[in-house]
Amino acid sequence: MKPEIHPTYATATVRCACGNTFQTRSTHAEIQTDLCAACHPFFTGKQKLIDTAGRVERFRQKYGKASA
Repeated sequence: MKPEIHPTYATATVRCACGNTFQTRSTHAEIQTDLCAACHPFFTGKQKLIDTAGRVERFRQKYGKASA
């Protein structure tokens, strides 16, 4: 690598909107996110199925799935 053309790669603090913080490495000193693994519905198991205009119900009726 050529010297003095690459940004410094140092420890960075990641701050989530939920209040969770953790350390990683980046060219930025601080990173702010809206979702992290501690609050994302997919990783926490609290995933909600959002029914928009009855699409889920129509899918269940079409393919014979029982409504829950």
